[in-house]
Amino acid sequence: MIDTFATLADTLVAGYDVVDLLQTLVESCAALFDIAAAGILLADGDGELEVVASTSEASRLVEVMQLSARAGPCVECFATGAVVSLSDVENSPPAWQRFRDSAREQGFAAVHAIPLRLRETTIGALNLLSTVPGTLRQQDVRAAQALADVATIGILQERTLRESNSVREQLTNALTSRVVIEQAKGVISHSRGVSMEEAFVLLRNYARSNRVMLSQVAQELVDQTLVI
Repeated sequence: MIDTFATLADTLVAGYDVVDLLQTLVESCAALFDIAAAGILLADGDGELEVVASTSEASRLVEVMQLSARAGPCVECFATGAVVSLSDVENSPPAWQRFRDSAREQGFAAVHAIPLRLRETTIGALNLLSTVPGTLRQQDVRAAQALADVATIGILQERTLRESNSVREQLTNALTSRVVIEQAKGVISHSRGVSMEEAFVLLRNYARSNRVMLSQVAQELVDQTLVI
């Protein structure tokens, strides 16, 4: 756990990559807690949620379904700024039917949503998904919230609490970068004949080994000025 906090803290430097920070967060949660997958929904400048990080295509599809239906634990978590735990997706309220069906189809049985929140500012939600029904241990919920808090601080930083334009720009850049990254994953998947998950690993490893921002590598791939 200490190593995870140290890794997240190391990203909080000038010019850090927001998408890479959030990807580190979801991967850390998947490794630390008794869950099968994790993902993050982040709000843009207009308060609309979008998927910016996930540990699998399955979890990404569940999150996209929540956004499409405008209903589900992560959506409610963002709206209330509070943890939302659904220990069994079969017990979802009627309004969450589309989310429940998607979660069931992707093999998930329980979901726990953690707010990305600093004081009164909520900018998104962290989704923790399990393949079996059940609740998270209370200490895991607290640890996940602490990790989410660190990531939130990384996005907002001190100055953005006072400068709403900076917040809007930071979030917009993160969401725009994610669109390009998804396109780059498709390019690599097609050219290398690998899955989208494997394509992302190749993309991220290249960015890190060459000390280049993930979004920059993705843009060059999409522009066909780089081949990896």
